[in-house]
Amino acid sequence: MALDERAFFAEKPETRPGRYQCPKCRRPGEYSIRWMRHSKKDRLPPGANEEDRAKFAKLRDYLLRLDDEVTCKACGKKFEIPSQHSLMFVDQLAGLPNEEELEREINIASGEPEPEPEKKPALPARFTRKSSGWK
Repeated sequence: MALDERAFFAEKPETRPGRYQCPKCRRPGEYSIRWMRHSKKDRLPPGANEEDRAKFAKLRDYLLRLDDEVTCKACGKKFEIPSQHSLMFVDQLAGLPNEEELEREINIASGEPEPEPEKKPALPARFTRKSSGWK
């Protein structure tokens, strides 16, 4: 008898940030997306046959997205999350660079100098003086 997938994996809920653009107002936003992490167990369950052993050797940890829709923070409309990333393998996810590193690498490769962070203007003296209290 072949074993069920739940016998090979441990499930754990997880929340990860995702950046999506609302199709109605066209504003990008950062949203918390719920995922279910399926981690391969360290050993085969009892009662496994040769077919199950072969399957177990090929298994990888993965994330399965639970949320299909999010509500836009700007206009309040619900929109569907693109479905091409509803399942992600954890080993592929670990090797992806974050956005800041990617921008830095692109600037270095193109020969452009790195943009300096924006400097905030100094506050006028009236905002930095110590107050004398209420009169």
